[in-house]
Amino acid sequence: MGGEGVPWVGQQPFSNDQHMFANLGDGTYFHSGILAIRQSIAAGVNITYKLLYNDAVAMTGGQQVGERPEGHSVLQIMKSLLSEGVARLVIVSDDPLKYEAVALEPGVTVHHRDEMDRIQRELREVKGTTALIYDQTCATEKRRRRKRGKLADPEQRVVINELVCEGCGDCSVQSNCLSVEPVETEFGRKRRINQHSCNKDFSCVKGHCPSFVTVRGGQLRKPRHDQRADLRSLPTLPEPTLPLAEKAWGIVVGGVGGTGVITIGSLLGMAAHLEGKGVVTQDAGGLAQKGGATWSHVQIANRPEAIFTTKVDTAQADLVIACDSIVGAMKYTLTVMQQGRSFVALNTHGTPTAAFVKNPDWQFPGAHCEAAVRASVGDDHLGAFDAEQVAVQMLGDSLYTNPLMLGYAWQRGRIPLSHAALMRAFELNGVQVANNQLAFEWGRHCAHDLAAVQALFAAQQVIQIVRKPGLDEQVARRVAFLTDYQDADYAARYQAFVAQVRAAESAVAGLKGSALSEAVARGLFKLMAYKDEYEVARLYTSGHFLKQIEAQFEGDYRLHVNLAPPLLAKRDDDGHLAKSEYGPWMLKAFGLIKHLRFLRGTAFDPFGRSEERRTERALIEEYVQTIEQLLSDLNPERIDLATRIAAVPEHIRGYGHVKEAHLAKAKAEREALLAQWQGKQLG
Repeated sequence: MGGEGVPWVGQQPFSNDQHMFANLGDGTYFHSGILAIRQSIAAGVNITYKLLYNDAVAMTGGQQVGERPEGHSVLQIMKSLLSEGVARLVIVSDDPLKYEAVALEPGVTVHHRDEMDRIQRELREVKGTTALIYDQTCATEKRRRRKRGKLADPEQRVVINELVCEGCGDCSVQSNCLSVEPVETEFGRKRRINQHSCNKDFSCVKGHCPSFVTVRGGQLRKPRHDQRADLRSLPTLPEPTLPLAEKAWGIVVGGVGGTGVITIGSLLGMAAHLEGKGVVTQDAGGLAQKGGATWSHVQIANRPEAIFTTKVDTAQADLVIACDSIVGAMKYTLTVMQQGRSFVALNTHGTPTAAFVKNPDWQFPGAHCEAAVRASVGDDHLGAFDAEQVAVQMLGDSLYTNPLMLGYAWQRGRIPLSHAALMRAFELNGVQVANNQLAFEWGRHCAHDLAAVQALFAAQQVIQIVRKPGLDEQVARRVAFLTDYQDADYAARYQAFVAQVRAAESAVAGLKGSALSEAVARGLFKLMAYKDEYEVARLYTSGHFLKQIEAQFEGDYRLHVNLAPPLLAKRDDDGHLAKSEYGPWMLKAFGLIKHLRFLRGTAFDPFGRSEERRTERALIEEYVQTIEQLLSDLNPERIDLATRIAAVPEHIRGYGHVKEAHLAKAKAEREALLAQWQGKQLG
């Protein structure tokens, strides 16, 4: 803290780089970061300090910045920086309109966050020390305030049309948001928005993809009271035998920051205090920003003098509540466990990590996480289940997952606190009291009879389970799809080529496998079903998407589509097509456009002359020729390599410039594999 930028003062005279960016938080600025800026100005180095004003101390749970009753403001920081002598000061905000009536100091300008890249490029050319204040409230803090009624909740949400989505991941790159989650489908991995954890930042819409729809008005559909499962339908629960806690009883709560991990620790601490017991709580990590691991250590004893440490020490945990399985399997968490002593309540729900933002093919390591925990505590000391699924089905929101886990652990007899004290702690917390208490009770029932709870929603839940279909089933589905995409002749061409590959593979490999045929079935389909304007229009009006919306939302809502039509869209500073929002009328236009698909690829196709469309059509012919070349020299030893070559089109994802980037990588991969194929042939 305060060290940001200081090393550059000594490095710049010996570096070929003429400028450096340094990041500071608002809390760090007031703590000691201002000294680093002061030193940079005194030394005359070229540096830009990017100061994030997020209106909360995000590191430790969202406290107010500063101890003054009014807190600290952007304008106060502005005056402070100017008094220090920065060469230029710029304010960037997600809502620049709020500065229209504000008296800014001379030379200070305000810009929308969409101009961030351009502004940084300009500041890079300014001699001396400059500053950029990024004014945007912490997204997690926004969600907290909305839940508590302290901040207006935008009457809009964003959803993804999964059929239109290409799974390229550009939306994750643009938003850096983990509420954009993977979903596996028959046609590959797609994206969906987790509406329960969404911070309503809406930056994911910037992803260069026509699958994003803004739902204005209405609200998320909630189960009707006559449809919601009732606790009274389950048998009466037996009272658990609670631990005595004559010695310190160690509890570690671990999970993703910003989801209420620290709150669980606070609830336990308050309940112990209400019972007059000794208690020590300490939080570790504390990364409230969504995506960071955080832990709450709680030690409870009948007498305060029985507690000797501030944290649960190595192998000293009596209970671990792992609200996230990845955090539960981290080395930091595993070290507090002891075989035969520690009991772990493990939420097995697959929550994406920051790795998914950069890697669209990231796989959730759920099985590995559970295995690591099981090896640390043993089968009898592990209670693993999908707690988030129960919270969403029974209470309508994943935010109740952690109190549900607390109830699970209590019913298993692993918390030395009375039911009455815990219920009172929920009341004193004062946030969604009834629902949090209800979540606790559902957790108790999960501990007593998980199958009975799951049976309450198993028949009506909507979960897309993707089993791997056989080759015949894969081909049949894709033939039907391509018939709707274009016509029966187009689909027959696909079917005939897959049959040709299948015959060649059978002649070489017999009945040993169909890996090559399956790769071609997926790869050729991917290329032949390229998503042009006609196809996007068809996928929006086929009825599947509207049913998806109706299942999620209720009330008076309107659908707005976010598009960058090549014939209409302007270009941004990078030369890429810029997206705009189109009202409900666009869905009617889609209904007309889809009927014009008979023009696709003809001389009268108004969309077919672009470079992207010509490339897409050429890729189909190139792929067919490549596969035919492979078949002519196929033998059992070369099937694996041929399969890898045939699968390359699955890596071509996205639209526009995003697709171009993926295509360039795919071509490089294809050429490398073909070179390997030729090398084997020569050998």
